[in-house]
Amino acid sequence: MTARRGGREGPLRVVVVDHTAALGGGELALLRLAAELDPRRVELRAIVLDDGPFVARLRAAGVRTVVVRAGARSRVMDRHALAGSWRAVLAVGETVRLVVRVAGVLRRADADVVHTNSLRADVVGLLAARWCRVPVVWHVHDRVAPDYLPSTAVRLLRALARRGPRAVVANSRATAGTLPGVRDLTVVHPGYAPEQAVATFEARVPPELPVVGLVGRISPTKGQLELVRAARTVLDRRPDVRFRLVGGALFGADDYAVAVDAEIGRLGLRGAVDVVGFSDDPAAELDRLSVCVHASPVPEPFGQVVVEAMVRGVPVVATDAGGVPEIVRPLGRDLGVLVPPGDPEALAAGLLTVLDDPGGAERRARAAYDDATRRFPARETARAVTEVWERVAGRRRRRRT
Repeated sequence: MTARRGGREGPLRVVVVDHTAALGGGELALLRLAAELDPRRVELRAIVLDDGPFVARLRAAGVRTVVVRAGARSRVMDRHALAGSWRAVLAVGETVRLVVRVAGVLRRADADVVHTNSLRADVVGLLAARWCRVPVVWHVHDRVAPDYLPSTAVRLLRALARRGPRAVVANSRATAGTLPGVRDLTVVHPGYAPEQAVATFEARVPPELPVVGLVGRISPTKGQLELVRAARTVLDRRPDVRFRLVGGALFGADDYAVAVDAEIGRLGLRGAVDVVGFSDDPAAELDRLSVCVHASPVPEPFGQVVVEAMVRGVPVVATDAGGVPEIVRPLGRDLGVLVPPGDPEALAAGLLTVLDDPGGAERRARAAYDDATRRFPARETARAVTEVWERVAGRRRRRRT
């Protein structure tokens, strides 16, 4: 048991704040973390600034969740909208009303720590928690860098990160490196849930015919266009290969989805590339693949799908940028094939390396399975984040005495 606010005994009451109810990477990572928390140490609650699947999943997991809807002008859906929407964030009237409402929920929850889980929530949650005099932990799932976010947002978030939250958790060393000057910064990699892994590497049954797939939401940051263009080159050498794009268009990416479909048609790939759409069973989709592709053309903060593929025993071809090398090439080990980002020809060459050498692919995949199942279980994520919460809450109690 931990001493809580006012000297009471019991688990820490941590209130998570997230801006979106869509199931993005940060939201899925939080669900896996929540499932592994020790209820003797932490009581988790949530405030979400929209309603949707994430809210339903939180409640199904037993997390008491309150929806505080953001106004239309201040609702930020993804980094591509940030250039315009950060002006909305700073629109005084709507933002203040939202902060006041979130602060009211925090007071009623009697929170010990506020944990913000998205860029939009970082700002709103910080202001609301400061109003309530509750310490804040930022969980940063995005690289705060000009190649990933608008420069105005980068300057604002870096300044706030240095002065606002009591501690910051970054999802990779790559993300941490974009937050200079933050004094209490802990790197905690997102973990996989136990049910996401095959019991042993030998339990995997690879498909009979070669299938290359990308599992992730349709987005310019995920690289579906790059994979489609690489597919044309691969099929010229290996016409037996089939490709699958698994994922829906979230966060305003409908135009990009249209562009991907048009490129499939332009390159004559109808019938060779299947666009599957959203799947509620990504593990089953990974099991259908001979190769899992991570094709992000910009440095991605972490790359959860790479870990998810590894713990299913699926060979990986991924872009050599952002947090991905921390997964694929730890301490110089070779657990997959890395290629330069944004280069369809290099991606095609990487895919052919795997497809043309199944023995080498299996050796890398076996080593990757052993490494990922050891380094990335969600219980380790939960343990590390809980330690941050307890440290922050402990500082607060010491200042009160």
